[in-house]
Amino acid sequence: MRKNSRWEAAAHTLVARDSALAKDLGLRRGSLVVESQRSGRFSQEADLMGGFQELKRAIRDIADVQGLPLPVLLGPFLSLIRSPLSTGPITSAALSSIHNFFVCGLISSDSLGLDSALSELSSAVSHCKFEASDSSGDEVVLLKIMTVIHDCICGSSVGPMLGDVEICEMLETVLTTCCQMRLSEILRRSAEATMISIVRTIFCRLYDVDPVAEEAKLRLNEEASHHGDINMTVPADMPDGVEHQSLDDSAPVDSTSQHEDSSVSTDNPAAQSAIITEDTVAIAPRPYGLPALLELFRVLVHILDPNDQIHTDSIRLTALGILNATIETCGTVIGNYPSLLSLIVDHGCKHLFQLARSDNPSILQAALRTIAILFETMRPYLKLQQELFLTFTIDRLATPPLPRSNMAKRIQTGSSRPGTPSTPVLAPANVDSDTEKGSLTPPRPVVQPARGETRDLILETLSQISRHPWFMVDLYTNYDCDINCDNLFERLVDFLTKGVYAIQTSSVSEAQQLHSQFLCLDMLLGFVGDMAARAEGSTEEWKPEFVSPGDLMQSKSRKKLVLTGAAKFNSKPKLGIAFLEENGLIDLDLSEPRTRSLAKFLKSCTRLDKRLLGDFISKPENMDLLKEFIGLFDFKNKPIADSMREMLATFRLPGESQQIARITETFASIYFASNPPEIKSEDAVYVLAYSVIMLNTDLHNPQVRKRMTIEDYQRNLRGVNGGENFSPEFLQSIYDSIRKREIIMPEEHTGQLGFEYAWKELLVRSRQSGPFVMCNTSLFDCDMFKAMWKSVISAIAHAFITFDDEYIIQRAISGFRQCATLAGHFNLPDVFDFIVVSLSQATGLLTVNLPAHVPNYPVVDAEGQSVTISSLSVRLGTNFKGQLAAVVLFNIVNGNGNALREGWTQIFEMFQNLFMHSLLPTRMLQMEDFLGGVTMIPLRGSHPSRQVQRNDGGLLSTLSSYLMTPYGSSSENLIPEATDSEVESTLCTIDCIKSCRLDELYAQIMQLDAEALVAAVKALEALAHERTVTKLKEETDDVSLPYNPSLANEGPYVLAYDPAAVFLLETMVSIACQTPQHLDDLWPIIFEHLSALLSAAAHYSVLLIERAVVALLRICVILAQKDALRDQVYLSLDLIAHLPPSVANSVAEHVTAGVNLILQQEGIVSTQTEWNLISAALRTTISHPEAARSTFSLVASIASEVQGQKVTQNNFACLVAILDDFATAAGASIRAQSQKSRRALLQPTTESPTVERGRKAIDLLADLKRFIAPLSAAGKLPPTNAWRQYCLPLLSSLGKQSTNPSRLVRNVAIVQLQRLLLGSQLVYDETDHSYVEEIFNSIIFPLVDDLLKPHVYHLDPSGISETRLRASTLLCKAFMHFEVRDRHRKVDVRVIWIEILDLLDSLISVEKSEQLYEAVSESLKNAVLVMNAAGILVPPSEHCDEQQRTFWSATHARLERFLPGFLAEVIPAPEAAEPVATTATTGT
Repeated sequence: MRKNSRWEAAAHTLVARDSALAKDLGLRRGSLVVESQRSGRFSQEADLMGGFQELKRAIRDIADVQGLPLPVLLGPFLSLIRSPLSTGPITSAALSSIHNFFVCGLISSDSLGLDSALSELSSAVSHCKFEASDSSGDEVVLLKIMTVIHDCICGSSVGPMLGDVEICEMLETVLTTCCQMRLSEILRRSAEATMISIVRTIFCRLYDVDPVAEEAKLRLNEEASHHGDINMTVPADMPDGVEHQSLDDSAPVDSTSQHEDSSVSTDNPAAQSAIITEDTVAIAPRPYGLPALLELFRVLVHILDPNDQIHTDSIRLTALGILNATIETCGTVIGNYPSLLSLIVDHGCKHLFQLARSDNPSILQAALRTIAILFETMRPYLKLQQELFLTFTIDRLATPPLPRSNMAKRIQTGSSRPGTPSTPVLAPANVDSDTEKGSLTPPRPVVQPARGETRDLILETLSQISRHPWFMVDLYTNYDCDINCDNLFERLVDFLTKGVYAIQTSSVSEAQQLHSQFLCLDMLLGFVGDMAARAEGSTEEWKPEFVSPGDLMQSKSRKKLVLTGAAKFNSKPKLGIAFLEENGLIDLDLSEPRTRSLAKFLKSCTRLDKRLLGDFISKPENMDLLKEFIGLFDFKNKPIADSMREMLATFRLPGESQQIARITETFASIYFASNPPEIKSEDAVYVLAYSVIMLNTDLHNPQVRKRMTIEDYQRNLRGVNGGENFSPEFLQSIYDSIRKREIIMPEEHTGQLGFEYAWKELLVRSRQSGPFVMCNTSLFDCDMFKAMWKSVISAIAHAFITFDDEYIIQRAISGFRQCATLAGHFNLPDVFDFIVVSLSQATGLLTVNLPAHVPNYPVVDAEGQSVTISSLSVRLGTNFKGQLAAVVLFNIVNGNGNALREGWTQIFEMFQNLFMHSLLPTRMLQMEDFLGGVTMIPLRGSHPSRQVQRNDGGLLSTLSSYLMTPYGSSSENLIPEATDSEVESTLCTIDCIKSCRLDELYAQIMQLDAEALVAAVKALEALAHERTVTKLKEETDDVSLPYNPSLANEGPYVLAYDPAAVFLLETMVSIACQTPQHLDDLWPIIFEHLSALLSAAAHYSVLLIERAVVALLRICVILAQKDALRDQVYLSLDLIAHLPPSVANSVAEHVTAGVNLILQQEGIVSTQTEWNLISAALRTTISHPEAARSTFSLVASIASEVQGQKVTQNNFACLVAILDDFATAAGASIRAQSQKSRRALLQPTTESPTVERGRKAIDLLADLKRFIAPLSAAGKLPPTNAWRQYCLPLLSSLGKQSTNPSRLVRNVAIVQLQRLLLGSQLVYDETDHSYVEEIFNSIIFPLVDDLLKPHVYHLDPSGISETRLRASTLLCKAFMHFEVRDRHRKVDVRVIWIEILDLLDSLISVEKSEQLYEAVSESLKNAVLVMNAAGILVPPSEHCDEQQRTFWSATHARLERFLPGFLAEVIPAPEAAEPVATTATTGT
């Protein structure tokens, strides 16, 4: 305060105005002060105080302070602030006063003289000077300055009245304070906060002003700056080593404190500040606008340059914060201002991308934040910049490659200044691999993999950039469909899917690893969710001004071909060119030469190996191509150095001198044709081109120590321009061009020069790449989803299985559902299949080797239900994630079954596993048949006992066997007890299964479309095949055991009963039966499996084969209703007919019931072949008692023509055959009883059902005779065919059954046979005697022969005599009926008659029964008398011919053997002829 004492004295000192007052009053003023008090300093102090006194007087004279002009009000304060004589407290007081003026509203837009006052205020606070005191007090002043500036710009209504110059002055003051590292942290942070607040305020002006007018104003200021230069600079700070030191009290506040007056100033002496010079106009144009904002932008971007050694990371950090606030405020409208946009697009992005490689975490975080907000607000203007950043980001985040010895040198370039990021090298990290892949990406920087917090920051930024629903669509349409851009969509998806998996590295902590995985998964799920939302209708229309979707997809396809062609070219150019021609990438239009088209492609394709390209086009055989290639450049009015630079940017010069010469010659020819100035010949161009190449090497090769001077260059080119010299100016321009800008060959673009070159190329491409399309459309979602679904679902599945975080699991579940939704929307069955496969692996319901044997699991009553405590139910009940996976899986499949194909395999695998553990709903455990309706599928099959081989070991063996047998029952029958925890786990599993709604899914299967239904049945068949056919083959193909005779008679190997095989079969058949409309497609699949089972029926369990037969017949019933599939019915019946007898007997009842249902279909059987197959199937059931009863009823109904059945020419033979089998079965039953009793057959006193059916079968057989004539007439059959088709089979059957072991059947059969033979129903040609011979030789004679056999006699000793008697009678009656009745046919009966007599002789000889003797005698008597009456058998006389005599003699001789004198007694010989007869007899 001692310093302020002079201000108090000065307040009472008379100054010049006091003298003026004295003079006005006529007074004379004397000298009251000493000379020393009149010094300059004292006078200045007095003037400063005098200003306040004048202000005080002025205020007294007015009623309202608002009426006082603002310059008058602020003048004393501003003078005090400017004065270097004031101290910190005084300056602080003045600044506080101005702040109060703003607060009280004394400074407002309505104030008088506002414009000049604002200029003065801006100048004052920007050039404030005061004497330094303590550092804290001085910083208080600076804080007050920040406050006043903030009040002026942001805190009052006068801010918009400021001009560009004033804004720049005040912004420079605040920015300088922010960047002075000597100041305290609080002050700098306060200044930074003030700066950000000001920036947010002033840049809001961009929303209100006219961009066109502002750009015009900016151009006007550039042309004539008569209001002072608008120029801001930021002072250089002290070295980095002390930039973070705290400010001591004794340390100078500013660089200006080193002046001898020890004052503090806000001026910037390090550079020319934004100061209005004295010769300029005092008032600048108002209000402020684009010029001031652009200048601030320029300064901020300039500070960000990492290669600028003046600014430190701390300054850059401050600038990043301010720039971030700026872009947040007005980023969306910057694109309307070309001057601002060009600054951001070029230098702004370039510096930010370089800072994104910084090792300083603060710089990296701020840079990434700014980049994120930049893309958030200005994405449409940063197409290629975004491509570069995303490519760089993915490269840094990707899994690090194997280390290389020279990698560090390639990565770290540029300054060694601490904290300064290295320069990105825009070159492929691995040229060879990129070439092989043929990617068309622009050169990418070789980047060091990000680790730790750096990786987290970059990943968070990527997440921020990609958070919009349309982000992936934008990537796909703008980059993947652009032939000159990288496939960013595919690369990003590939990175994110891989990022979900853990990286095996020790440098990453577990928490960071999980965070990284979570972020990657979250982004993936976000993309899937956005796509699902678009599929549900949350989409935008594609604007007409955009490129059409068809053109984009065509470009995508062409890009793929280009990538492939480029890869082939880089491997072998000729192959690549051939591929390009085949696919139309090189136009073969006759209007354009092939070489020109090829040259255009080679020049435009950026993915070709430039070294290989240069070598290829410079070969001798490609000279035409070389000319066309260089001819594509426009060299007109371009200096030769620039022309060479442009040409050599497209390929690398080869190393062979001859190739270089060809390129140079061609260039010289084409360049000279453009009429360049001052060049007189093509040779001069050739020499100049060579000189440019050599000069570039000489000036920029680090190995060249002595550089070529301009004099050396001129001397080397002396006299080459047509014998003359080039002008010095011409050569000087070439020399300067090369010296300032090196010609950098392709693939040599490394370091800062390479980066600068690549950035310029990027800017050139950005002007040609077209607009950035932004549209949340669903037009490309299908193609995008096809490209990403497999890796995305795999990543989601991995996250679901691996992570334990509840939120992540919930998100993964949502991802699965959304992928399923998209799969259904785009009709992609493979996606559903993959989802099912992925989730099924997480359920724990899949078992690699599911055993066929089901253990005895305990069954308990819990919560009112019977619960089976199985291993699976306990395991699933304790696996919560498995339960989640199961519920999600089946809920996804429910309602989406039509989209499933291969995934049905996993569904049914889980079904069979649940079935084996009794966890399926009851509806899915049932099986249907024709007998018992619906029954449950048994989990355990009955084990048929094999025949035990007799053991001759006697008592010791029996005792040994008994001792080796375990006490009690087998261990297989022991049931373990269930614990409470196991019961609880099982109940959890049951609840889970209920939530899966398996019964609903099973019902939905029946509603599937044909394709999905076929896939489901194929899956079932494959699983069933594996458990039956494949398993049988594996077990029978095992290494054979040594031959064991004791096992030789045990029959074929039988596969153990497998309930899962039955379950799969029943499910398959149930689906087929409930979907008859799709049976055409399902039948071949099911029949293949059933055929495989039934063809080897003896090797499978009885229950499985029974279910297979039932399944076959159930489907056949449906097939019978379909005309196109009726032939399949008979293929099935043929399978059943060929079953082994033991197997056929076990399924007989089902066969009968099934065939009965089939025959109920009207017109199902029409041909004889079909009836034969029906008959064959039915005949297999006759040996089964119950089945035989049903079968006989069915046959009887047909034979009796009841219930609409009819006997036809096609089924007549079948009926005869099957009825014959029934009769035979009756005899077989009698024979079986005989074998059991080991004695002669005892005919049952009460006829058994089998015998009774046999008797009825004979009656039905006989009754069929009534159909012979109608059927013959209906078929218009000739007698010969009718005989063969109807009569003979019927007679043969009756004849066969006449020797049946059953007495009842036998007697009925022979009676019916006699009736049929002697009746009139037989149809035959009566003129043809061969039929009669066939009756006797094929039916009657074999019958009698059989009756004569001993074994036939022993079948029924007490009843066979009667049959013989009947047979003897049949012989004679049939003879008389067929041979004697129609004598006019003149047939020879001698052979048949003699055979009859021989048989009768045998009967009498064998039987030796009086009853038979009398019966034979009586029958013969009748026959002889009839023949005698007919003149066939007459005694010899003179009237007889030789044939009659011979016939009489043969008959007499035969009868005399067993009936002596019988013939003479019946037919007495004539008396006259008696000697002759005696002679004849003697002769015979």
